[in-house]
Parts: sequence; structure tokens; C-alpha cells
Amino acid sequence: MANVSHSRGDMSTHPDVPEMRTRYDRMLGGRDVALVDGPVFLLGLYCAVSPWILHYTVSQPALVTHNLIAGIAIGLLALGFTAAPARMYGLSWAMCALGIWMIVAPWVVGDGPDAGVIVNNIIIGALALVLGLVCAGTAAKSIPRA
Repeated sequence: MANVSHSRGDMSTHPDVPEMRTRYDRMLGGRDVALVDGPVFLLGLYCAVSPWILHYTVSQPALVTHNLIAGIAIGLLALGFTAAPARMYGLSWAMCALGIWMIVAPWVVGDGPDAGVIVNNIIIGALALVLGLVCAGTAAKSIPRA
């Protein structure tokens, strides 16, 4: 009769371990900043709805449209980072540029914005800049060296 009992031995002796490691590395490659995707998406969502949260839709109509479009762009970057990380993390620098633009936008796009609008955009811009730098730094570290 055959011995069908399975011993719980060490997996390192399995003959397919190197192939499995290579496959898992290929599947999970580039996911070093997976924890940043969620905060980037939430930042984009907040940026898009912040005019209604802070009630400056009437006093700053140009900034309402601006923040809505910028928030959608940040949210789409986050979705791209999640769906195709190997291709999208090169656009981390675009998020950094969006962050800098969000900081200066109240004075460029706005019409005499009050302190609340300015602080809101500075915080959104600073967070986008920091998260973009984290994504770009991690992507730069994960690029294979020749």
C-alpha cells in the first residue's frame, strides 16, 4: 500500500522553489509603494470635493473647476498606480508637479481667495508633493541597475 500521508516538511526542499520565487517576484514586482495608492486616491477625492466641503463654490468659481479637475487627475493617477504600477510610477513626477501647482493655484487661478482656501490648497499641494516624491523615490530604487 502506498504511503499517502503528507509530512509537513520544509518547503525549501521542494524542486520548484526557484521557479516559484521567480514567478512571485514577477507578479509582485514594483509594488513597494502599494500603501501609497490609497492615500493618493483619497487625496484626489478630497481635492475634487473640497470646494463643496469648505463652501467656496460661489466666491471662487474658477478654483472650484480647477480643484475638481486637479482632484480627478490625482485620483486617476492613483488608479493607474494600482492597475499598472510598473508603467505608471514614472508619472510620480507629474503628481509632484500637480502638488506644486496646487500650492500656487489660489493666487494664479483664484480671485482674492481667503485664508481658508489658501490653506486648503497648500495642504493638498504639500501632501501631493510628498506622496509623489515617495512614489518616485521608490520607483527609482526598484529600477534594475545594469
